[in-house]
Amino acid sequence: MRRHVGVAGGGAAGLTAAITAARLGARVTILERNDRPGKKILATGNGKCNLGNQKLAVSEYYTSGDPGFVAECLERFGTKQTIRFFEELGLGVKDKNGYLYPACEQASAVLDVLRYEAAALGVRLITECRVRRIEADRGSGKILVWGDDDRYSFDSLVLACGGRAAPKTGSDGNGFFLAGQLGHSMVPVVPALVQLRCREDFFKSVAGVRAEAVVRLLTQLGEFSERGELQLTDYGISGIPVFQLSRTVNYILQGQKEVEVSIDFLPWYTKEEFGSLCTARRQRLGNRTAEEFFTGLVHKKLILLLLRLAGLKAGESVDEADPEKIERFYRLCRDFRVHVTGSNSFDSAQVCAGGIPLCEITESMESRKAPGIYLAGEILDVDGKCGGYNLQWAWCSGFLAGQGAAGGGS
Repeated sequence: MRRHVGVAGGGAAGLTAAITAARLGARVTILERNDRPGKKILATGNGKCNLGNQKLAVSEYYTSGDPGFVAECLERFGTKQTIRFFEELGLGVKDKNGYLYPACEQASAVLDVLRYEAAALGVRLITECRVRRIEADRGSGKILVWGDDDRYSFDSLVLACGGRAAPKTGSDGNGFFLAGQLGHSMVPVVPALVQLRCREDFFKSVAGVRAEAVVRLLTQLGEFSERGELQLTDYGISGIPVFQLSRTVNYILQGQKEVEVSIDFLPWYTKEEFGSLCTARRQRLGNRTAEEFFTGLVHKKLILLLLRLAGLKAGESVDEADPEKIERFYRLCRDFRVHVTGSNSFDSAQVCAGGIPLCEITESMESRKAPGIYLAGEILDVDGKCGGYNLQWAWCSGFLAGQGAAGGGS
């Protein structure tokens, strides 16, 4: 008799687990709550699906558990294995400055090749089936799973229901509820890779501005910084550097009302270079109005805001302006302080931080609380930075869980 493996969740981790288990000879059934699998895959990488990264290192991941566990998993299924896995499915994979994408740059192609392979292997897909309850039958050794209308019996089960990010794609936190039924604890879950909301009331005047910047969190725990394209919105800050810091901000905000952030809009200048620039501008352009004088230094909308915050009038002559106010404008360019009071919700988050602690699973991703049940993907307390790292964790943990569930060893 072939081993019957159930997979709760037909996302990136779930489909990978299903394919892996089926390749090892298992009979596989996917229980997917949506009307079709892989909805979240379609939204990744702005529809292009950044499916991995050549710079794969444990330093690109966060966990409250043992980073060594994550490193060991990635050694077993890393970038090379991801490329080979998808090329075997027929997907061309290309490298764009270290970021891996399907050659056609269509996320739909990634989902399609996963679906086609699963179907070719005989994987049964049951859609619109929300898992309500899981129970280990000690008498038969089976894993019993209750859906909306039916009960299913499996030899092993992969729990890959996702976290709480982007709930419209199916990740509504149900996996955490099910894991809790099995006796698992949970590291508090917060939105990650998400926009941040600020206290200041001037953001509408600069909404839409994009600029390369360094964003620094100023906290009692130390300074955290990221560099990249910053986006100003009508409620706060967004863009890659903000996304990278958002999970840290959200955890800090659990213990305090706000977090101070410093933004450097001119990060390519050293302190000395910037000082020389300021002196040279004053010598050449001192007879201009304040608005004219600062044009070309930062975005036009930002100039008008910084003039107001520095106490300068757009039409006043720089030669006649208070030197301290000119200096204040320059300081604002390099150290613009805002106060973050929260983030956008899980609806806007790309992933969530937190989840089932790594100490509660084995190296084959099997639950230490409920043997025969394997956990994969975002349900675990592992989240990565932008750049394909979260999908890499989905492929990696899905492969290891599928292998374990099929009895294929570690």
